Amino acid sequence: MTTPKSATLAAAPLSSRWSQFYALTKPRVVQLIVFCALIGMVLAVPGAPSLADLRLAALACAGIWLVAGAAAAFNCIVEQHIDARMRRTAWRPTAKGELSNTQTLAFSALLCGMGSFILYVWVNPLTMWLTFATFVGYAVVYTVVLKPMTPQNIVIGGASGAMPPVLGWAAVTGEVTPQALTLFLIIFAWTPPHFWALALYRKHEYAKAGVPMLPVTHGDHFTRLHVLLYTLILIACSALPFVTRLSGLPYLAAAMLLGAVFLYYAVKIYTDYSDALARRTFRYSILYLTLLFAALLVDHYLQLLF
Repeated sequence: MTTPKSATLAAAPLSSRWSQFYALTKPRVVQLIVFCALIGMVLAVPGAPSLADLRLAALACAGIWLVAGAAAAFNCIVEQHIDARMRRTAWRPTAKGELSNTQTLAFSALLCGMGSFILYVWVNPLTMWLTFATFVGYAVVYTVVLKPMTPQNIVIGGASGAMPPVLGWAAVTGEVTPQALTLFLIIFAWTPPHFWALALYRKHEYAKAGVPMLPVTHGDHFTRLHVLLYTLILIACSALPFVTRLSGLPYLAAAMLLGAVFLYYAVKIYTDYSDALARRTFRYSILYLTLLFAALLVDHYLQLLF
């Protein structure tokens, strides 16, 4: 006798159920989002942070984490059929049928409501509205509209993914300044080579799922060229914090070194492609962004010391 799906959902142990809900938030992605937002907060404070600054940063990080997790959970609802066809996402609870759409939607709404409340009441309304707009940009504009319609989904939709440092900056200053937008541009330029490296070695899965990623619609050579071109744009954008005096020479040296490694990978992808190389490039791109923003943090405090 087969067990009904609803009964299977209800019978899952509590610990297993919590781990399933936690998986919906895409923890690794959200951790990078919150880290980049935190760097935006730190850079927006001219001197050493006060206890009030630390309290505000903690509340802002919590609110941004909750809303980002809500967007990730909503994304899992929309893309569950795509996720089920791709090896890298087939494990997600919605793709496996471990959580129902109703459960996932309620969880997403709860996280979004909690995060928005924290940001509005204890941070500032601007940060709440910007964070909510980011939720809509990712969960609706990118996931529902752009991703299934155009191979430029990553480029256009990258605007929502580039918002974390702007959110962090707005959280502590109550405004969006040109310095915050330089950080936005770095992530905006980073997104295409990051995702297209993944799409190159996962193109058959994307094709099977019916997602018009660039390698599927325009072929490998076209995509490899654009990985290279966007990497050059990224390196130029990474110098903007130094040009705008948001950072100093230590950051610039780190940015150029990290960019040189990224460029090496991009050139190799263009001239001597292999799936293994694309996989290494994708992994390095995550390390690149983490170290680049860490360099901004270190440079900021070096300026305070010297």
